[in-house]
Amino acid sequence: MQASKSENTKKAEPFYWLSVAKQKTCSEIINEARNVLRTVETRRPFTPTDGQRKLFGSGSLRGPQNRPPSVFSLHASSFDLTESRPVSGVRLSPLDHKPILITSAKDEDSTVFLPKPPAEAAEVRKVSTARACLCRTASLGSIFSAKVVLPDQNKEKLDSEEPAMMMNNPGRSNNNYLAEQRLYTPVNDKSRQLICNDRISVSESEDFMEGTSGKFSFQLRGESDQMKKPGTNSSWPRSSGWKRRVTGLEDETRINEWEEEEVFWRIKILPILRELKKKDNIENLCLACTKLYQALNEGNMLGKQFKRRSELLKILYKLVDIDSDPLCLKLAKIILAMKVDGKNLLSVCKLAFKICRNEKNDYIVQNDRLLDCLLEVLRNEDLHKSDEALLYCVGAIKFMSGNAGLLNEMVNKGAVEMLLQLMKQINNVKENDTYFSNLGHLLVQLTATLRNLADLPPARCRLICSGAASELCVALEQRVNDQDVCTYIVRILSKLSSYNDFCAALADCSRCYTLFLALLNKHQKQQDLVIRIVFILGNLTAKNNQAREQFFKEKESVNTLTSLFQTYYELDLNAQTWYHDREGKGKKHLKHPSEAEDVMIKLIRVLANLSIHPSVGATLAAAHRVVELLVTVLEYKSIDDCEELVINAATTINNLSYYQVESSVVQDKKLHIAEMLLKLLMSDNMDGVVEAVRVFGNLSQYHEVCDFIMQKKIYKFMIALLDSKNHDVCFSACGVLLNLTVDKNKGAFLMEEGGIGKLVDCLQDFGPADWQLSCLICKTLWNYSENFTSAASCFGGDTDTLLVLLTSLLDEKLVLDCSLDREGRDSHKLHWEREFKPVAEKLLDRIQSHHSFLPAVPITPF
Repeated sequence: MQASKSENTKKAEPFYWLSVAKQKTCSEIINEARNVLRTVETRRPFTPTDGQRKLFGSGSLRGPQNRPPSVFSLHASSFDLTESRPVSGVRLSPLDHKPILITSAKDEDSTVFLPKPPAEAAEVRKVSTARACLCRTASLGSIFSAKVVLPDQNKEKLDSEEPAMMMNNPGRSNNNYLAEQRLYTPVNDKSRQLICNDRISVSESEDFMEGTSGKFSFQLRGESDQMKKPGTNSSWPRSSGWKRRVTGLEDETRINEWEEEEVFWRIKILPILRELKKKDNIENLCLACTKLYQALNEGNMLGKQFKRRSELLKILYKLVDIDSDPLCLKLAKIILAMKVDGKNLLSVCKLAFKICRNEKNDYIVQNDRLLDCLLEVLRNEDLHKSDEALLYCVGAIKFMSGNAGLLNEMVNKGAVEMLLQLMKQINNVKENDTYFSNLGHLLVQLTATLRNLADLPPARCRLICSGAASELCVALEQRVNDQDVCTYIVRILSKLSSYNDFCAALADCSRCYTLFLALLNKHQKQQDLVIRIVFILGNLTAKNNQAREQFFKEKESVNTLTSLFQTYYELDLNAQTWYHDREGKGKKHLKHPSEAEDVMIKLIRVLANLSIHPSVGATLAAAHRVVELLVTVLEYKSIDDCEELVINAATTINNLSYYQVESSVVQDKKLHIAEMLLKLLMSDNMDGVVEAVRVFGNLSQYHEVCDFIMQKKIYKFMIALLDSKNHDVCFSACGVLLNLTVDKNKGAFLMEEGGIGKLVDCLQDFGPADWQLSCLICKTLWNYSENFTSAASCFGGDTDTLLVLLTSLLDEKLVLDCSLDREGRDSHKLHWEREFKPVAEKLLDRIQSHHSFLPAVPITPF
């Protein structure tokens, strides 16, 4: 590089050389070069929303024969009635044994163990009359006598006359209650008799209400030993909290609990079931279901321990045949709360899925809190036993996550943590396991739900805190052959990696770069997958120097990027040829980049970000294939075709041109690059113009490029840009002019084109607001004035103005007396002292030594 001598034997400095004697670090050089090496920003790939809610999206590669159905019919027959029996029910063989009836206090301590009766009335009917049903009697004084009634003597139906809602008015007298009962039931009605394995009688109900109950010492079939879970609120008295015993007291406790349940059933539940059996209209049925859920909750009858559970579920299953989403929603909520399993769990999850699939049902789904029931399934069900039920359960939750109103509720109720816990369980299943393939379908629903949740800031925080980055990478590695799963996971990572905290967590996953490269090589032509992986890599390398180095060191990393670039360049070239052949020339260009262009934009961004690292950047500058592909973009694409692609290519070339290594391909192709940049410089796109000027700023350090600039009169354009009043534009243009003035034979152009006046105007306009630009202007004027002996002949009419400006800008008190905080003032002073002051003082001395007089005008404060 040529440099001329000055009076002080000071060599002129080319663009980006430091103006202070002390050698600075690489980071300082980059910072003071006005971010000559810059990362590239781009938009996140757009994901259109599916028009319809389906188990698998429209872009799924799963064939209909290889995936569970999204559309199906559900009827009462879809449920299995045999699965609805209480868990403690055990059939026993009939015994030829007569019950011993306790008729006095003396016998109360005797413990008699009798065969357990069937759990349900429906089952009693199936037992032959030869099988005796053992009964109990209460000690009621002289009011009633004990009776033993066989099953065939009393076959009550569900819709038989029942007692009125006695509990609504517990203050009523016993006589009034008996009088009301006589209105409902004839005196000789068999339902008044005591039956041990069916309904509790009205007489016993009366005793219960009065607080006097008989003592019983036989064991009832079908009652669970498990107590109800603590903390359940109920206005109905229940027996709970005591320890189990193997004495007669345990049997008595069980009977009391069963007795209370039966009373509640007859008084609270049966009237509602009669309403459901009418099936008169949907509105009344929905109201009855709401009342039923509330009553079951009040009586602690939700779950598996309720004795009448089978009978209740049969009625609910039959109502599924009514084609009404609001009613089915109510039914699904109750059935799920009853903790069904097996085929019934699958059917009710399908029912919930079917309801949530219709977007019009979002309001009632939110209003009826179906989400709580589905999250309970997610929390408690076994992955291996209920994988298909979980598939439709998570599918329903996925549909809910498409509603912005439900997203916050899902996060607040712990959906993020539950889904990640389920993902961990799936990740623990090995590829040779029989469940592995089917769990892929579930993983699609799960990741699609997380993708929707990732848009919410609270959800992002929970994903980071729960270690989502590493878990998603594990799933991605295990399912590398499942393109649907891979696509959803990279969509999640694409969203989350836009945020620094998640990006840091992802960068800590040591195998993520290897994994991403493997996916890129495997799915090269899957644009929606490729573009997101490349976008993620761009985010990782945007601000982390360690990530740049780590990715670059991965085997075949750069070759993978260039191979992808070549693939999508050819696709774009073919598409462009087809477009021109079909539409003809002169047609308007597409407003947005094509799919192929978008991939190339993201690929160039990764290369630009990698080039920030000193050693990586120097290696890339010497990589023929990398530079050739970038130049190819400038050759075949105009900025009107795709602005972002062309500007990103120019930015990356600018970054690579910063490294002046011997084997630099940018140096070898500098004239060809300059020719391509000339098209960009002459465009109407100001962003493109500025980028071209930046590249010329680096390339103009070479004599051949300087000659090219003078031959093509590009310098005129640079001088014109000084009027832009934009810091960055003026800085880049001034850098080119500085490099041109290094050659003493090229300095005269500044005076001819009014360049001196424009430089002085820039110094006056920006002054202390931009010490780097002010320093650059002084360097340019220093180079220009080197061979002049008269200030007037050198600077012409701008000489006096320049003297005033330099004197003002070198007055520390005037310049640094500004309204900045302490930190701002210190930084301001540092730039002034280290960059501007040394060059400005020498320039001022030179002007004054060649000037016959000092200005008589006072110095105006700047």
